[in-house]
Amino acid sequence: MFSSPLTLPPSLGRLIFLTACLSLAAAVALGITRFAYGLLLPPMRQDLAWSYTLAGAMNTMNALGYLVGALLCPWALRRLGALTVLLAGAGLATVFMALTGFLTDSGWLFLQRFVAGVCSASVFVAGGLLAARLGLHRPAQSGLLLGIYYGGTGWGIALSALAVPALLALAQDLEHPWALAWWGLGLMCLVLTSLVFMNVKSLRALTSERGPELENQPSLAVDWRAWRAALLGYGLFGLGYIGYMTFVIALLGEQGTGPVGITFFYTALGLSVVASSRVWAGLLNHYKGGQALAILNALLGLATLLPALTSAWPMLLLSGILFGGVFLSLVASTTAMVKHNLAPAQWAAGISAFTVVFAAGQIMGPMVVGLIADGPWGLSGGLVFSAAALCLGAVAAARQKPLQSL
Repeated sequence: MFSSPLTLPPSLGRLIFLTACLSLAAAVALGITRFAYGLLLPPMRQDLAWSYTLAGAMNTMNALGYLVGALLCPWALRRLGALTVLLAGAGLATVFMALTGFLTDSGWLFLQRFVAGVCSASVFVAGGLLAARLGLHRPAQSGLLLGIYYGGTGWGIALSALAVPALLALAQDLEHPWALAWWGLGLMCLVLTSLVFMNVKSLRALTSERGPELENQPSLAVDWRAWRAALLGYGLFGLGYIGYMTFVIALLGEQGTGPVGITFFYTALGLSVVASSRVWAGLLNHYKGGQALAILNALLGLATLLPALTSAWPMLLLSGILFGGVFLSLVASTTAMVKHNLAPAQWAAGISAFTVVFAAGQIMGPMVVGLIADGPWGLSGGLVFSAAALCLGAVAAARQKPLQSL
């Protein structure tokens, strides 16, 4: 039950702890289920003789599943509740992660990536909604809590960066060494999901869908045409960022970065995601329109362009740190925008709408970058395309005004 004037709100420390627990689901949904693929793409591509187009198509299928999951999520949230959707999605994502290690046929791998994408969307949307509800207890700290939740993806990225090289080294005698890495990542997902489950009682008590802030809300229709600038900016973010996360490790390998450097790069990227919750919390609380989305899209475009222009290690490391420090806060900025402009009863629909356009954008990204990479411009040309999409997204988002001022 949400706090009322007659009850004391929960302490900030408790809210941070519970949001951190929710963030472990984000680590499963995106940090591992989606972004670990970038680490395993090079050995899988070499072992299975994939082109870059086929390798990109794997993440396109994952993004298509993410779109389907985002479209189904409002229905699932109404019937099952956000906490049930989150736990079911995380559990299923764990199973499909482990299944990857048993598959070599591209058709079955396409199906696996698709279903994992459906699960990822359900976890991420439900978790964002629950984090937003926790923020109702401390509105002044809601930006921080959202950042902590979305920053959980960074823990998944960092854990994957540390685990995958070790697992690949252990599996050199296997026919497909990358299979052991997928099994290990599946076990990691199981542990993280279990930690979330251990705190279900507390999460349910503080994110109840029957709290006073969610009762008796006017059923106001949302005119999504008023959001077109922000939705376009976010769709272009989906188109641009996924090319970087899919292919940057492969590009670093082509440029001569060794396994230790790649591990350090990806770990730094993941930890930057975690740290970003405090860096951008004030920005998310302050701006009601598309300003935060525009600023973060522009910074992300710069981070994406750097590896395409230079192979100098300091610039590559700067790219990873800047990218990690921005891209999940950009996701949080849309949740903050929904909170600033819609009633709590409309948050699920708002978060889902942004997730749908995000998913639509990232469906195209890996395939386009893969096609460019197979041509004369290589992976560097693909990242230039991604950076251009992000910069266009910044221009579009800058035009979004707060709804109440329209």
